[in-house]
Amino acid sequence: MQNVLSSSLLSKNIKVTIYRAIILPVVFHGCEAWSLAIREEHRLRVFENRVIRRIFGFESEKVIGKWRILQNEELYGLYSTLIIIQMIA
Repeated sequence: MQNVLSSSLLSKNIKVTIYRAIILPVVFHGCEAWSLAIREEHRLRVFENRVIRRIFGFESEKVIGKWRILQNEELYGLYSTLIIIQMIA
């Protein structure tokens, strides 16, 4: 799945659709029985950030001509969906 999400042949919209349709249901399987501790919440946030970073990749700075890693807030702005912890709650 990593190769699919980081592929340059697929659009970002298709990658987000794959994430929502295939990956999230697998992650949410049995979540109604979970009691989320801080450790599990952190792991889920890290997982979500990794997947979203793989989908959206890096951003080119036009002024200085270098690539930079997007901040978490910028990623959530691009993804524009509830955070995984909020979905589970």
